[in-house]
Amino acid sequence: MADPAPGPPPVDDLAQRLYLKILDAGGRIAADRITDPQRPALAELLRTGLLVSDGLDGAYLAVDPRFVAERLGAGMNTEAARLLNRAECLPGRLDPLITAYESHSRPIEPAGCDIQVIGRDHIRRRIAQLAADCREEALTTQPGEVPPGVLDASLHQELPVLRRGCRIRALYRPGMLADPAAIRYAAAFTEAGGEIRLLDEPFQRAMVFDRCTAVVPAAEDHSRAALILDSATVAMIVAGFERDWGRAERVRWDLLLDTAPTRTAADQVARLLATGLTQRAIATRLGLSERTVAAHISRLRDQHGADTLFQLGWLMRGGEDRD
Repeated sequence: MADPAPGPPPVDDLAQRLYLKILDAGGRIAADRITDPQRPALAELLRTGLLVSDGLDGAYLAVDPRFVAERLGAGMNTEAARLLNRAECLPGRLDPLITAYESHSRPIEPAGCDIQVIGRDHIRRRIAQLAADCREEALTTQPGEVPPGVLDASLHQELPVLRRGCRIRALYRPGMLADPAAIRYAAAFTEAGGEIRLLDEPFQRAMVFDRCTAVVPAAEDHSRAALILDSATVAMIVAGFERDWGRAERVRWDLLLDTAPTRTAADQVARLLATGLTQRAIATRLGLSERTVAAHISRLRDQHGADTLFQLGWLMRGGEDRD
């Protein structure tokens, strides 16, 4: 194990140079030999005990640094012991507050020793606590649309977790590509080190922190959430996430943001389709997978009533179906 950092010296460079100068002069210097620029260094040496005043003629005498180190070290040890004692007593002094907090944040209904059901008023707070305590990895699956305000709040909560070196992986539906605010969120999130993939298949909403605690909906209207601590259940949720993550599509969010920060991915697909580009060419241009582009094209065909890709491209260019 590496040695701990020694920290700064007890005195600064100017004080050290003055001390060495006094040693060169025999370990003693008269008070009138101290110039005005040297007085801050003199005060520093007197404060630490490396110099003492000779009461007879007002001169200053150098002190053995080993004695100073022993004295300062003893003081530091005393302070460390005092701080350790305070740290040990701190939980006991906060007992009344801890009891009050737990009484207000306990589950609204029991659901087993390894599952806690919490109400709407406590969901965000508990998730924020879990995120603040996360040390290795957070997983999240979001199958529905997310309001821009929620995305902003999520980013504010996720950035400190990423800066601590934690990994965050998030799974969304391709509909995220149709929302400029979601694209901006994803670009900022991935630039900070987060990972987002899109899956055009049904999946359940869930969050997992450090693979030991999961949060899932406990009501269809999301008014309640279940906090799951059972290791086997959490492992099953993580396995489902990894399976979906392996099938999900990567997206170059930075390219979407840079090329058209106010245009949705669906709009870009339609625009490029109107120029006559193929599905593969569109995917390459936008940095999307062909599978994601195909999903956009399928929705555009349904929207415009086009039977073929040729008809859809014709309609995108402003033509009409003359059959």
